[in-house]
Amino acid sequence: MEHTVKISALAITLNEADNIDSFVQSLSFADEIIIVDSFSSDDTVKKARNHDKVTVYERKFDNFSAQKNFAISKATNNWVVFFDLDEEITPQLAKEITTTLHNPLAIAYFIKRDFYFMGKRIKYSGLQNDWVIRVFNKKHCKYNSSLVHETLEANGETAKLKKTLPHHTYKNFDDYAGKMYKYSALQAKMLYHKKKRPTLYHFLFRPYYRFWHQFILRLGILDGKEGFILAYVSAFSVFKRYVNLWMLYRKIE
Repeated sequence: MEHTVKISALAITLNEADNIDSFVQSLSFADEIIIVDSFSSDDTVKKARNHDKVTVYERKFDNFSAQKNFAISKATNNWVVFFDLDEEITPQLAKEITTTLHNPLAIAYFIKRDFYFMGKRIKYSGLQNDWVIRVFNKKHCKYNSSLVHETLEANGETAKLKKTLPHHTYKNFDDYAGKMYKYSALQAKMLYHKKKRPTLYHFLFRPYYRFWHQFILRLGILDGKEGFILAYVSAFSVFKRYVNLWMLYRKIE
């Protein structure tokens, strides 16, 4: 696929040996592929290095923003695509990206993600308008300092691409729950640094509100049993966040 603008494809990985080959192949339109790995215990790094365009850096994970900004710093080209390993870069999307970058009219481009959970497309649950920046000019963009749910800050004009991005984020219940609990621990650290203390309100009301907000107000009920599971785990992760925060304070008291 020919293009005049050189593109760097970036990704951060941890134990993605099952996905890395197909992921790299889907990025064949890029001129280079930078992988920043958090010392995987499987064959992620070995498999990644088998591909000609790939350069692998190993870096201890501290938080998502720092890890992604490190990857950006290693890109040799200004135009960057930054996808997650659970996102499916379709040939149609790849073509739109390269065509758009022939004559870019913005410094960053949003792509709408289609969320899949346990093999089912989730159309509601608050996920129906999931737009993320995945194509951008690194001279004008960087990730904020949030430990979790990092956001790319774009200093300039943004636009939207037409093709969507299938997001196969969680294969099963345990995978989803495990990632949510990991995010809860990171969020607890953020609250701890802000000197927030948990109260009975946080343990009782916040999880209750999260469940009903996602399941009813954000129409998760229309996603069936999968919508219920998503709302339940989301609510429990809120509870876990404040348990983790409480335990941080217990360690120093």
